[in-house]
Amino acid sequence: MKGIWKNSEVKELFSIVEDYKGNNRSLKDAFISHAQKYGRKPNSVRNYYYHEVDNLKSDEKRLEKLGIDLSLHNKTAISYFSQEEEEKLMRDVDDMVKRGISVRKACLSLSGGDVSQMLRYQNKYRNYILKNKQPKEEKNNVITFKKTPRTLTDGEVQSLFMGLVRLVKKNAYEESESLYRDKLNKANDELRRLLTRLSSQERDFEKLKMEIKELRNENSALENKMFELRCRRAEDLNKN
Repeated sequence: MKGIWKNSEVKELFSIVEDYKGNNRSLKDAFISHAQKYGRKPNSVRNYYYHEVDNLKSDEKRLEKLGIDLSLHNKTAISYFSQEEEEKLMRDVDDMVKRGISVRKACLSLSGGDVSQMLRYQNKYRNYILKNKQPKEEKNNVITFKKTPRTLTDGEVQSLFMGLVRLVKKNAYEESESLYRDKLNKANDELRRLLTRLSSQERDFEKLKMEIKELRNENSALENKMFELRCRRAEDLNKN
């Protein structure tokens, strides 16, 4: 049943959260990824995660059994922007965007490299933009219909239709690109894990080769010693 969380799924959820945090990706995407795999709703996954974080703080046995490092899952307290802070943030981000810097990079720069703070700035800026009409980049994609007292010609209707077709295609391409980008990121993460394992195995192999070499040298030295002892014994017997 979807409502039941097995320990293996809980461990995987905490693991993917750690992975997304470590790669500076949003927790929202982590919850969506987990929800898609297990047929759950992203909001349900998010709510379960934060509820489980609180539960594990007081359940050391379960925490130890799951093998989760709770220090990687601390919840941050919500702090609100003052009017002055909000206005300054909007001005700073707008100035950087005008210089060709993306909103994400602008917020990361203003946060001093703190990813959680960057996400806070980014969400605040986007919410502010939504409250104060659409962002400029979205307005450029909107097809406006001029009010005219006359009937549109066939050519104008055709032109508007083609504009809508191009817009639909563009949105489809952007959605496909986002999907493949997520798959590419997952593939890259898996490749990094495999390379790390391979590197570890190579180090173990080199260490084993050195141990074998040392054992061979030790064995050779022992054989030489045995040969010397036999020679001495033979000499002693001949003397007697």
